[in-house]
Amino acid sequence: MVLRSLLAVALLLCAPLLSANAANAAAPAAKAGPVALACTGYVALTYDDGPNAQFTRPLLSALRSAGARATFFDLGSRVQQQPGLTREVVQAGMWVGNHSWSHPYLTNLGAAAVAKELADTQNAIRNATGQTPTLFRPPYGATNATVQNEARKLGLTQVIWSVDTQDWNGASTDAIVRAATGANAGGIVLMHASYQNTVNAVPRIVQGLAAKNLCPGRIDSSGRVVAP
Repeated sequence: MVLRSLLAVALLLCAPLLSANAANAAAPAAKAGPVALACTGYVALTYDDGPNAQFTRPLLSALRSAGARATFFDLGSRVQQQPGLTREVVQAGMWVGNHSWSHPYLTNLGAAAVAKELADTQNAIRNATGQTPTLFRPPYGATNATVQNEARKLGLTQVIWSVDTQDWNGASTDAIVRAATGANAGGIVLMHASYQNTVNAVPRIVQGLAAKNLCPGRIDSSGRVVAP
C-alpha cells in the first residue's frame, strides 16, 4: 500500500516534465536562418574620371552601404584640385589608380609627354593620400607599346576592362545593372564617378553578383581580380 502511494506521487511529480518532453518531440524543428553565400569568384568594380565633387561622396556611400569595395581611376588634375576628396576615397577602403593627368589619347603623345601625364598623376595621388598607385588605366582604353613602357617604368600595371556599362553614353540604371551583373569571375567592370544612374546602380549590382556567388574584388599588381 505504501509502495503504491509512493509510485503515485512520483508519477504526479513527473507528469509535467513528461508532457513538456512530448510536446518538444512533436514540435517541428526550428528553421535555420539564412546562410550567406560563399564567394566563388570576384569581379572588380571600377570608376573612372574622379574625384567628382558631385558624385564621388554619394558613390562612396552607396558602396559602403552595399558592403562593396571598388577601384577609382582618378585624374591627376582633379586630384590636385580636390585632394581631400581623394583621401576620403582611400579612407572609405577603396583603391585609387592612375588615369593620367588630363585624359588625353596617350597614343597620340610621345614618350616624354606620356611619362609626364603619368608621373604627375602619381605625385598628386601620393601627396593627397600618402599612397603610390600601382594600377593605371589609359583614357579611352587607348594604349600602345610606348604607353605600356612608360607605365612600367613607374611601377604601374595597365588595367583595361572586360565589361563596359556604357554609363558614359547615357545608359539607364537598369542597363548599367544588366551589364555589370553579366560579368563573370575575374571580370573588370568599367563605370564612371560622374553619373547619378551609376550611383543608383550600386546596390543592385552587388545583389546581382551575389546571386551568382560573385563578390566585388581587388585588382592585384598583376592585373588579376582577387579577394579584397
